[in-house]
Amino acid sequence: MSTHKPTQQEINQALWSACDTFRGVVDPAEYKNYILVFLFLKYLSDIWKDHYEKYKEEYGDDEERIKRRMERERFKLPEDCTFDYLVRHQNDEDIGDQINKILQKIEEANYEKLEGVFRNVDFNSEANLGKTKDRNRRLKNLINDFDKPELNFRPSVIGTEDIIGNAYMFLIERFASDAGKKGGEFYTPNQVSKLLAKLLNPQPGDRICDPAIGSGSLAITVAEEVEGRNFRIYGQESNGSTWALCKMNMFLHGMDAADIRWCDTIQRPELTEGDELMKFDIVTANPPFSLKKWGKEDAKDDQYNRFHRGVPPKSRGDYAFIQHMIEVAYEDTGKVGVIVPHGVLFRSGSEGKIRKQLIQENLLEAVIGLPENLFFGTGIPAAIMIFNKGKEHDNVLFIDASEGFEKGTKQNKLRDQDFKKIVETFRDFKEIEKFSYVAMSDEVKENDYNLNIPRYVDTFEPEPEVDISSVQKEIQSLEKELDKVQDQMEKKLEELGFEN
Repeated sequence: MSTHKPTQQEINQALWSACDTFRGVVDPAEYKNYILVFLFLKYLSDIWKDHYEKYKEEYGDDEERIKRRMERERFKLPEDCTFDYLVRHQNDEDIGDQINKILQKIEEANYEKLEGVFRNVDFNSEANLGKTKDRNRRLKNLINDFDKPELNFRPSVIGTEDIIGNAYMFLIERFASDAGKKGGEFYTPNQVSKLLAKLLNPQPGDRICDPAIGSGSLAITVAEEVEGRNFRIYGQESNGSTWALCKMNMFLHGMDAADIRWCDTIQRPELTEGDELMKFDIVTANPPFSLKKWGKEDAKDDQYNRFHRGVPPKSRGDYAFIQHMIEVAYEDTGKVGVIVPHGVLFRSGSEGKIRKQLIQENLLEAVIGLPENLFFGTGIPAAIMIFNKGKEHDNVLFIDASEGFEKGTKQNKLRDQDFKKIVETFRDFKEIEKFSYVAMSDEVKENDYNLNIPRYVDTFEPEPEVDISSVQKEIQSLEKELDKVQDQMEKKLEELGFEN
């Protein structure tokens, strides 16, 4: 057994190479499930094996005592449900079916934490993986890809660093990039997640909720801002496959106590206490931009009265998510950070009325314009809106951070200096010429509650004044030079026997 400690880069590269088994055969939106589930199974197996051998060394041949100790682990791995078992049986004709049965047994043994996590992936699928011979060949390659020293996840080898959680995040980001437009449905870029974490500044003991949690990257990043592990994560996700990714992501980050519900946040919120919506200290999300058919027809009769400020238009659900998030934030202390398209800041009609009400209630704290092409699935620039139910003043900070970024091939990125400038400006609530502006409530009112950032942050760069006299002299000088050149050309032409 190799005891080489693989680096984060080695693990990431080995995992990405494992995707070659499916490239060109299975759509990236599908094969990500196979890779991530296999990573999860390998992680469980290596931890289980490591702990078993530790107790074996401690208790010797006392198998009953070892068994009792293993039963106190944070998860259970039934007999013959390990990655090593798959390595031994990789040539079996029914290997796909065996993998499915192993995953089912693991789910049943850890029902409270893993219920339904594997229901959206089928390792015996002819539609996705081909007929028996091709399918078995691909699965054998996948098993061998994970049976490498670089993918040894035993804690005694890789230590206590969050290498596996980081690797999972790495894969999700790469899959989001490959998936194009669909990638934005399950992943928020890491720099944007970190920015929201700093802006919201969660504290020990906080309840953190993401009502459009996707694969969980944003919620995890915000939670990691809290010192220690004194927090609780809650979330809701309507897509079953993405919900499963989120559950595994939480588990790999040691956050398997997170309460993640598979449901539609707007039409069927399940995070409740008694007959009321559950409340949270921090609510953050990157909800789908301008979602159509979000459920307007039922909004007026919402049992939780979330849309008392107004019902958003049928074709744009942005303010449905915003209002839900504000309603589930604790009164007097709760904070909300939400990523929105710029239209949310200035569109009129029912959205304008909702925006006006939110501002009049003095809930809006900041509006931050981000660079274009930061997000998977859309090149348009987005903005962050920060709402604060414990706001102690009636001003609104506007930040235009649209010009601070590093240009990338597919996606642009916030640089460290861009990130730092935004955070420091928000925390100090200060004005910086051509970057930020603090608007009094009366000024926002005078602008008819329009939050379009250029109305407040003047980034206009005047054209440099033209010195007419200097330009005329330069023209005259160029004309003289031109005359000399023409004279020289005429002389050459005469010498060569050409006449004008």
